[in-house]
Amino acid sequence: MRWLSYRMMRLLGWRIEGDLPDIPKMVIIGAPHTSNWDFFLFLGTIHHFHIRVKFLGKHSLFRWPFGAMFRKVGGIPVDRDQPGGIVRQVKEAFDQHDEMILVIAPEGTRSAAPRWKSGFVEIAERAGVPIVLAGVDAQNKVLTISQAYEVGDDREVFMDEVRAFYADKDGINPAGKGPVRIAAERAGS
Repeated sequence: MRWLSYRMMRLLGWRIEGDLPDIPKMVIIGAPHTSNWDFFLFLGTIHHFHIRVKFLGKHSLFRWPFGAMFRKVGGIPVDRDQPGGIVRQVKEAFDQHDEMILVIAPEGTRSAAPRWKSGFVEIAERAGVPIVLAGVDAQNKVLTISQAYEVGDDREVFMDEVRAFYADKDGINPAGKGPVRIAAERAGS
């Protein structure tokens, strides 16, 4: 499935810019997440880099007939109505592995959300791992990979860097792109 997704990306004219940092553990955020087609870009990209990843997905995606496929490609089902403990569980998974790449779509939906879920920041901080940004620019058919970022002491400064990276990336369905902001930030960011 990964190989097929990668071939489809290439046939449709998509390219990947940037390289993954050579580090054993990281959180990669993929955005804007505006279409079901994003999953095929995700599969093609992990094939391109020859990496194994984990990702969080809403639990309803893991039902028959697709549940086994999502688990096989690294999916971890999450019940969004039961959010307590997810950050702790993922932090423990990072602690238990010498190498782990977690991919998260911080919007949590394909629709324009008023803000991103802040779990990716919490996970990275608690696990002591950097964040890498992956951005979908469908107009130019480019998936861009950033350098590794540390959240640091000031989340607002970190989020300003994130906003700058995603400013020109509108996703496959631009109407589904919401503001790049987490709950802890002031509304004007």
